[in-house]
Amino acid sequence: MESLNRLIGPDVGALLEERRYDQLRSALIEIEPADVADLIAVLDDEQAAVTFRLLPRDLAADVFTYFDAEQQEALIGRIGTERVAILINEMEPDDRTALLEELPAQVTNRLIALLTPAERSITQTILNYPEESIGRLMTPDYVRVRRNQTIAEAMHHIRRWGRDAETVNVIYVVDDDGMLIDDLKIRQFLLADPDQTVDSIMDESFVALRATDDREEAVRQIERYDRVALPVVDSRGILVGIVTADDVADVAEEEATEDIQKMGGMEALHAPYLESAFSSMVRKRAGWLSVLFVGQMLTATAMGIFEGEIEKAVVLALFLPLIISSGGNAGSQATSLVIRAMAVGEVEPRDWGQVLRRELAAGLSLGLLLGAIGLLRVVLWPGSAEAYGSHYFLLALTLAVSTLGVVTFGTFAGSMLPFLLRRVGLDPAAASAPFVATLVDVTGVLIYFTTAAFLLRGTML
Repeated sequence: MESLNRLIGPDVGALLEERRYDQLRSALIEIEPADVADLIAVLDDEQAAVTFRLLPRDLAADVFTYFDAEQQEALIGRIGTERVAILINEMEPDDRTALLEELPAQVTNRLIALLTPAERSITQTILNYPEESIGRLMTPDYVRVRRNQTIAEAMHHIRRWGRDAETVNVIYVVDDDGMLIDDLKIRQFLLADPDQTVDSIMDESFVALRATDDREEAVRQIERYDRVALPVVDSRGILVGIVTADDVADVAEEEATEDIQKMGGMEALHAPYLESAFSSMVRKRAGWLSVLFVGQMLTATAMGIFEGEIEKAVVLALFLPLIISSGGNAGSQATSLVIRAMAVGEVEPRDWGQVLRRELAAGLSLGLLLGAIGLLRVVLWPGSAEAYGSHYFLLALTLAVSTLGVVTFGTFAGSMLPFLLRRVGLDPAAASAPFVATLVDVTGVLIYFTTAAFLLRGTML
């Protein structure tokens, strides 16, 4: 805020109180829209509405997109119907769709009624696509040309319509039915002979997205092909819009945040942390915590099965947290690696066999390493016989073998659960680290005490 005030000069509040609106407006025009949004966001509701009204209509539309849903709704309620109508008609179609998705239904219907017939048609078309689809993300503001045009004719068309386009880095070529047949970089037009036809610089090699596909597919494809934009087609191949890298970046951030929250053992929040309702935050966390709590009760049940062994050799209980935490940590590592690989398209459901072989090998290797460390810790520790009894080597061997088994199982479970969840139609991120850790806790107890009963029978047990 202080740095923004330095750009403006006097304090914004002072300019508003003194009604020096021309000075404030002139200063705001010179600032980046994102910075203007930050400045307005810290003002009270009345000051924010007055300041926002000072902005030119095109700048206001840009600034508005940087507000969160709550701020947008508050401004809509304060700036008046006429100003709202101008604002939403000036907004980019994809930004307008994002706004309408967040608002209550009655507010959305009221805003749609304020749109011009052309903008209303565009908006309703986009809203008809499924939620979370690429169609909801796209914009219809792009430049297209026909293959039989000359380069000179195409350039004239680009200059005429490019001002309103989301980007002119890529120009799309369509046939008479509107079907996409190529995408060409603007550089190709600039370097071509004006008398050439568009057809002469085409190679008919392009990448397109389906409007009904999940929006995560747009993230993967733009990242894979390193594009600033990708065309969007319907089921017939008709060009209906484009998706740009800036919109995809927002989606990538949202999806990554959602996956991280799920991997933490909770439902995803759909608002910034400090703006999420307390009751909603507790409810979304309570579900998984309750499931995990019940799961941990099974650990107590499993330990009850081996109550006799624990009474005979209390020293066994000393190493229980070490073993099950090692298995849980290994499982958490495996599930995190696999979920991330799935999210970025490095691993597909058909790759489960290859992942299983890799993770079993990794689990055995890690289990041997940790088991060896545990064995050496007991055997080489000064006063081992006094601390752990005369059979301390068998105890160390039990610790090593159990660690090998638990870490291997944890790695197996952590790597395969995402595939299982994907197979039944659930989000792999729900194979959260806490869930895997709880599963390994229960099996870890069984593996540890079963191993102890076998190796220590006739000695400590």
